[in-house]
Amino acid sequence: MKKSFAVLGLGRFGQSVVETLAETNQDVLAVDVREEPVNEVMDIATQTLIADTRDEDVLRGLNIDTFDYVIVGIGNNMEASILTTMLTKELGAKKVIAKAETNDHGRVLKRVGADQVVFPERDMGHGIVRKLLSNHILNFIDLSDKYTLAELVITDPTFVDQDLIKLNLRQRFDLTVIAIQHGQDINISPQPTDVVRLHDVLTVVGPIDSVEELDATLKK
Repeated sequence: MKKSFAVLGLGRFGQSVVETLAETNQDVLAVDVREEPVNEVMDIATQTLIADTRDEDVLRGLNIDTFDYVIVGIGNNMEASILTTMLTKELGAKKVIAKAETNDHGRVLKRVGADQVVFPERDMGHGIVRKLLSNHILNFIDLSDKYTLAELVITDPTFVDQDLIKLNLRQRFDLTVIAIQHGQDINISPQPTDVVRLHDVLTVVGPIDSVEELDATLKK
């Protein structure tokens, strides 16, 4: 099922999140106080806005409580990061994922209400190694220290020409398939009877350990 995301702060991390979500046709609102990064994602985000998210009236006007996920990607201004996180939770945001620069920053974000805190720069090295060691993981975004959104290419003959019911990834690996890409065509919110073909790319969400288990299960 398509979900809605508000990405507040469009540095490298925020833009990467917007791009990945847009590739799977999710509803994405992208916001930054600067015009340049907003213009860079204008063609791929569902909505864009140049605004200061430290302003409570701005967040209220965005109906921030209606989004499934709010991702606070502000990194170079700790005050703005903390205040934005606090305000989004006070206004009723369902799930807030906030980027932290340091461990102390992360602890403060947790205290003001962040449901999950991510450390993209710290985790980058782990991610590079994970991709180098994998034959199937094309891309991923760690949503927390436990959960990730990942794209895996299917070349294993035991997975090819099987529908999602038979693959049963939810029961076998605790993973949810949110998209299937076949060539240039993307199937958003695939049905259980949809079939996976050779070289299809599955976008899955679930525990990091489960993605790694699936990756290890897939044959070359």
